[in-house]
Amino acid sequence: MHILSVNVGRAVDAEWAGELRRTAIDKRKAEGRVAVRDNGLEGDERADVAHHGHPDQAVYAYAREDYDWWEPRMGRDLRDGQFGENLTTSGADVNGAVLGERWRVGTAVLQVTYPRIPCVVFRNWLDERGWVKRFTESGRPGAYFRVVERGELGAGDEIEVLDRPSDGVTIAEAFRAYHGDRDLMRRVLAVPGRSVKWDTVAERVLGSRSGVAVS
Repeated sequence: MHILSVNVGRAVDAEWAGELRRTAIDKRKAEGRVAVRDNGLEGDERADVAHHGHPDQAVYAYAREDYDWWEPRMGRDLRDGQFGENLTTSGADVNGAVLGERWRVGTAVLQVTYPRIPCVVFRNWLDERGWVKRFTESGRPGAYFRVVERGELGAGDEIEVLDRPSDGVTIAEAFRAYHGDRDLMRRVLAVPGRSVKWDTVAERVLGSRSGVAVS
């Protein structure tokens, strides 16, 4: 398992980018080593900090194997970084990663927190009809990470799984929990140190604050 590409992007104005009309979804390959800060990669910006600026969404990873699955279905080539990910991986089952799982990449340590939720900016960026529904139904969302230890990383670095909680909730399962699977949501709420974002989602899925457990 290794990093195929490290991708960063600057925020730019774009009429198609939702109400904000500004986006940094266009991630491009970074050369050399890239510093990992508390809230993401050096040189990477976020336009919509209200929805994408949380420290639990500091780094986003997507698997090259999932791009390869999408290409014939979309009828187009997909470059590394095209889905807006910071890390394009090879050989890693990103959707099978478990909430709370820790990866060492280069000298940085990252922890799995959340699946990617498709939005209108993602849809408009790719200009694909019915994209939000198609992406959701595929069950291949990729994973967000928080930064546990700062460091640096680069293309070619190995991915070392330092810790994988037993009987955990995978990113694919967490994605289904987000979209209404109540049993899976209850399992998410039992994850120690889960992202605080899950508590808000749980209120929607479970219907009341009474379903929200406290770590």
